[in-house]
Amino acid sequence: MVIYGTALLAACHLTGIILGELLGKALGVKANVGGVGIAMLLLIGARLYLHKRGCLSPASESGVHLWGALYIPVVVAMAAQQNVVAALRGAPVALIAATATVLLCGFVISLINRMEPETPEQETAAPVEQT
Repeated sequence: MVIYGTALLAACHLTGIILGELLGKALGVKANVGGVGIAMLLLIGARLYLHKRGCLSPASESGVHLWGALYIPVVVAMAAQQNVVAALRGAPVALIAATATVLLCGFVISLINRMEPETPEQETAAPVEQT
C-alpha cells in the first residue's frame, strides 16, 4: 500500500523535533519540549497552505490526512513514557507552558475569526428578541 505525504510528514517531524530541542534548551530543560506537537501544527499548516495553492494532489492530501490522524496516538504514547517525578519537579515550567499555550490558542482562534469575511446573512441578521 502506498501512503502519500510521507516526505511532508518527515520534513514537519524533523523541523518540530529540532524546534522542540531548541525550546528545551531555551527553557533550561534537558528534553525535547513539544517537538511532536510542533510537528503536528506544522503538518496541519503545510497541508492547508499547499491545499490553498493547489500544490497537493488528492492522493497526497489523503495521505497527509491519514498521517495527521495517526499522530494523535503517537502523542499519547509519547506522553505515557514521560518521567512523572521529573515532571512534578518541573511544575513551574509546565504551568508557564500550559498558560502560554492557552493564551496563544485563544489569540489564534480570535485572529482566525476576525479574518473570516462576513456573509450577507451575518450583516443583515437582526438579533431575535424573546418576550
